[in-house]
Amino acid sequence: MFYRDERLALFIDGSNLYAAAKSLGFDIDYKLLRAEFMRRGKMLRAFYYTALLENDEYSPIRPLVDWLHYNGFSMVTKPAKEYTDSMGRRKVKGNMDIELTVDAMELAPHVDHVVLFSGDGDFRPLIESLQRKGVRVSVVSTIRSQPPMIADELRRQCDNFIELDELRDVIGRPAREPRPEREEALADDAE
Repeated sequence: MFYRDERLALFIDGSNLYAAAKSLGFDIDYKLLRAEFMRRGKMLRAFYYTALLENDEYSPIRPLVDWLHYNGFSMVTKPAKEYTDSMGRRKVKGNMDIELTVDAMELAPHVDHVVLFSGDGDFRPLIESLQRKGVRVSVVSTIRSQPPMIADELRRQCDNFIELDELRDVIGRPAREPRPEREEALADDAE
């Protein structure tokens, strides 16, 4: 699946990975995640994509974003959009698919293997395009949640599917208190 001399790049859809890990009942230790994939190959970049609420004085995801930025991850953020749905509930939307896709296509000539942490079926054309350029693509998500967090077309297109639950002992940490509702709203909208 992985070759020690291949050049790797990680593309992490933050809200999608958060939702998948939450559905499996664990939190990701990003230091361990980075170390695990550095062990599997020559990691050139580890990108993390997330939307941030800019109007709030304090964002619950800000400490994670800052930690990742200082610890070897390339952070890609943009302002989240707030709106009220038809039921009068406050919702947050922050889709990062285009940013992730553009970065993956730009980096494609410099890598042998892309690892995508997302189950979003919208990424199937990206995987197909990367494969045409000779890049192998692994997808990390889960089929063990109800419902599964990975789109069937994404799982069929990738070269290698990695079940997130099987990485639990390698990259997981004990669960903490639940995150505030805003973070969950971002995770829900990213699906």
